[in-house]
Amino acid sequence: MDSLRKLLPLLLTAVLLIGVAGCRSADRRKAEVVHPPGNLSDQSGEPAFQAFLQRLRRAAARRDIETMATMMTPDFGYSWEPGGEGPGVFDYWNRNRLWKELEAVLGERFVPNGNYMVAPPQVVEDPDYRGYRAGIRLVNGSWRFAYFVPAPPPHLQ
Repeated sequence: MDSLRKLLPLLLTAVLLIGVAGCRSADRRKAEVVHPPGNLSDQSGEPAFQAFLQRLRRAAARRDIETMATMMTPDFGYSWEPGGEGPGVFDYWNRNRLWKELEAVLGERFVPNGNYMVAPPQVVEDPDYRGYRAGIRLVNGSWRFAYFVPAPPPHLQ
């Protein structure tokens, strides 16, 4: 019994430390959320979104691939074809002469659509819209360029 009384403070300290460590790791998991659940509210007037968008527009106009690469998600979507995400986007844009189209779409007004801010607004407003579209989303609290694709092919709609 005497040895149990000596071990009790050590056991309580160990349990307390394990509990605190568990809380910290739970907080860490929350911080790693890639994007907010549900629908994003309209962020078009927010200073952080506007600053990101202006920087993205300038980089696209200059075809500054180094800057753009830092602003994109690792799984950036650029084609509906298999393999149309991630690396290869700049070659794809060059090969298909899409830089001017990209600039035009990025120059449009962005509106919320699910977890993304998208342009042009017709993507959300017109179910028959068949043009290119761009999406920007929050990743760990920072804006990232997530996709620039044409309308999905009929078999994916």
